Amino acid sequence: MPITGARGITHAFVPSKLPPKWDWPNDLWPLLLEAHQALSVLDGTGRHLQNPDLVLRSLQNREAQKSSSLEGTFTDPQEQLLFALAPREASSKEDPVNARREVFNYARALRVRREGQDLPLSLRLIKQLHEVLMTGVRGAERDPGNFRRLQNQIGQPARFVPPPVPELPALLDNFERYLHEGEALDPLVRAFVAHYQFEAIHPFMDGNGRVGRLLLAVTIAEWCGLANQWLYMSDYFDRNKDRYIDYLFGVSARGDWHNWIAFCLRGVVEQAKDTLWRYEKLIELHRDFHDRVNKHGASVRHSRLVDELFLRPVIQVTHARNLTNVTYPTARTDLRQLERLKIVTELPGQSPITYACLPIIEVVYKD
Repeated sequence: MPITGARGITHAFVPSKLPPKWDWPNDLWPLLLEAHQALSVLDGTGRHLQNPDLVLRSLQNREAQKSSSLEGTFTDPQEQLLFALAPREASSKEDPVNARREVFNYARALRVRREGQDLPLSLRLIKQLHEVLMTGVRGAERDPGNFRRLQNQIGQPARFVPPPVPELPALLDNFERYLHEGEALDPLVRAFVAHYQFEAIHPFMDGNGRVGRLLLAVTIAEWCGLANQWLYMSDYFDRNKDRYIDYLFGVSARGDWHNWIAFCLRGVVEQAKDTLWRYEKLIELHRDFHDRVNKHGASVRHSRLVDELFLRPVIQVTHARNLTNVTYPTARTDLRQLERLKIVTELPGQSPITYACLPIIEVVYKD
């Protein structure tokens, strides 16, 4: 639609309201079945985990890095894990801490739904996710937790111009009703329809892509009845970034839901298999590490430290001391014992003294 008052922009895109005017094509049935089967295997394996957090925390940290890299934000996994031990806000827009804080915030936002937050799928929840995501980072001045009151655009010059501000209330109201009411589409397909719509509306001044992928993880888990948020799509979108953008644009330009949904369902199959491999490897490591400490007559403290490594693969002596309620020298001795068992490695030049579990980091972050 034509717009005025926006510098250098004459037209904006206003997506059609949901549900989409699209008939499900028969040729996508086999792919949809394959996606659900892969997701079912992933969920079935996850349901047997005694402590899902030992795997979920690692998957969420990986998702945070992959979603951020889609926006051009890159951090080293080990440096990111070190930052998470003592997070801080950047001192300027040029401070490299900005990138680490963005990834850290994304991982925090992923855990909002699992840490006692009982908000339903709603615009209020979406604004809460945005506030967590944007606090203390570049773009924090762009109104965290509030929908935009100005026109925005993607790219300079603009590759995509989202709906004008006066169109947002009706579009967001329709989007929220879609989240609540559902429709005849399969729940997995419905999640990707909602993801497209959110990205097309682009309701925030900044952070829309990341919030959209956060919301996608939530809708897939809840609408498909998963025991936990096992499936994250940012890795697949990042590896296929050009196609991700092209297929989103194809829906806007031509109403091409077929290629968008097919692309996403293929991603579900790939990501479900990839995630299954990672958490099977993590389970193997968990079992192996406990076997090592048990065979060498280690104490209950060592077992507790092993479990902690699967939540935080980088650990400081001070944290180990507080976790196991012992003196600093005893905590240092405990971590040295884990180092002798080749479970952790001391990181040079760190103060306080810090150890990393490199095998866990390798499994979580390797491509």
